[in-house]
Amino acid sequence: MHKLKKNYIGWFFILLSVAGISLFYFYPMIQAFLLSLQSGMGANLDFVGFDNYVRLFNDPTFITALTNTVLYLLVQVPVMIVLALIFSVLLNDPTLKFKGFFRTAIFLPAVTSLVAYAVIFKYLFANNGLVNDFLMSINLISNPIAWLSDPFWAKITIIIAITWRWTGYNMIFYLSALQNVDKSIYEAAKIDGASAVQQFFQITIPMLKPIILFTSIVSTIGTLQLFDEVMNITSGGPGNATMTISMYIYNLSFEYTPDFGYAATVSYVILILVVILSFIQFKVAGDRD
Repeated sequence: MHKLKKNYIGWFFILLSVAGISLFYFYPMIQAFLLSLQSGMGANLDFVGFDNYVRLFNDPTFITALTNTVLYLLVQVPVMIVLALIFSVLLNDPTLKFKGFFRTAIFLPAVTSLVAYAVIFKYLFANNGLVNDFLMSINLISNPIAWLSDPFWAKITIIIAITWRWTGYNMIFYLSALQNVDKSIYEAAKIDGASAVQQFFQITIPMLKPIILFTSIVSTIGTLQLFDEVMNITSGGPGNATMTISMYIYNLSFEYTPDFGYAATVSYVILILVVILSFIQFKVAGDRD
C-alpha cells in the first residue's frame, strides 16, 4: 500500500509537468501551425492551406532575411566557439595570475544590458566613432568606414556585437568542463613531449566534445532567433541588409500591415532549421545516443 501511494505521488508530479509542457509549449506550437494555414488581419482570417508556405519562395524580403540569418550562423558561431575554447584553455592555466578578473571581464558582456551595449556599439561604430578614429590614428584606413550604413560593414558590426556578447557565456561551459579534467592526463602528455597545440587538439577538444556539441546547438538556436542586436543597432538596415528571420516576423506582425498567418509561417521556418541543423550537428559529432 505504501509503495502504491508513492507511485501515485510520482505520477502526480509527472502529470503536472506533462500538463505544463503541453499547455505552454505544444499547444502554442499547434496553434501557430494552424495559424500558418490562414491569412488575413485580426479576427478576419481565411483558410489558405499551404499557400503561405509557397509564398515564402517568392518573397524577396524573406529570402534576404533567411540569407542574412544563415550568414550570421555560418560566420559568427564557429568564430565564437573557437574564441571561447581558446579563452577557456588560457584561463584554466594554474600559473595565470588575476584569473578571476579575466574570467569576469570576458563573461561580463553576457549579463550586460542589451539596450546599453547596443547604444555603446552605435557610438563606437559611428562614422566619427572611436573605432574609426583609432583605425585612422594608426593609419590602417584613410577614410572612415561606414559601419552602420554600408550593407557589408553593417553585417560585420552585427557579427562583432553578438560575438562580443556571447563568447564569454560559452567560455564558462568549457572552463567548467576543463576544471573537471584530470590534470595527470596533461602531465602525462607533457612527459611524452606533446606540445601545447597537440594537447589542445588531441586532449582538450576530444574531452570537451559533448560540451562543444551542446554549445554549438544552443548557439545555433540563438543565432536563428537573432533579433535584439539587429533591432537595436541597425534596425535591420541599411535597407534590409541586416534583417533576420525573427525581425521579419516582428515586422509582419507589428510594422507592416498585420499578417499573423504569414508571420506564423515564417516562424515555422526557424523551427525547421533548428531541427535540421541540430540533427546535422549530432551526426557530425558522431553522437550515437
